[in-house]
Amino acid sequence: MTTSGGGTPVPREPASDGTGGTGGTGGADGTAGAGRTDYAGAVYGSMLAASVIAASSLSGPHPRLSLILLLVITGIVFWVAHVYAHVAGEREAGRQITRSQVREAGREEWPLVEASALPALAVLVSPWLGAGENAWLALGVAVAQQVTWATLGARRAGASPRQTVAEGAVNLVLGLVIVAAKVAVGH
Repeated sequence: MTTSGGGTPVPREPASDGTGGTGGTGGADGTAGAGRTDYAGAVYGSMLAASVIAASSLSGPHPRLSLILLLVITGIVFWVAHVYAHVAGEREAGRQITRSQVREAGREEWPLVEASALPALAVLVSPWLGAGENAWLALGVAVAQQVTWATLGARRAGASPRQTVAEGAVNLVLGLVIVAAKVAVGH
C-alpha cells in the first residue's frame, strides 16, 4: 500500500519482473501474492509489538504469560482493524462486501499477527536464556525483525543498496525511539 497526497491508502500493483509475470516469491509471510514486495504489515506489526513491550511492565502473578497474551491479542485486534479498514476503504459504492474480499484482505494483513510471534517466543524463553523476568530480549527481537523486514522489503522491491540501507536505518531509528521511550518510562 502507498498513500495518496491526502494520506489515504492506495493499493499498489506488484512489480513486474520484465517477463510479463511478477517477480519475487510471495508476501512477507511467504504465501500467496507472488511478486509482492509490500512488507508493510510485517514492519508495522513488529513496530506494534515493540511498542506493546515498551509500554508494558512485567508485574503481577504471571508477568510473562500476560505479556505473551498482550502481544498476541494486540496483533489480532490490529489485524481485524486493518482487514476492516482495507475492505471498507476499497469498497465500491453500491456493492456488497464479499467473503472472498474479506479473506483476501485477511491474508494480506496477516503479517501483523505473525510479527508478534517471535517477540512472544522471546518472552517465553527469556528466563532460560538468562534474561530473567524482563522484556528486553523481546524488545530487541521486535526491533531486529522490524529492521529486517524493512530491509528485505526494500531489496525485494529492487531498491538500490543505498536506499536499502537508508530504509533499514530509518527503521532502526524508529525502533530505538521505542527503546528510548521504555528507558524513559522506567519499565
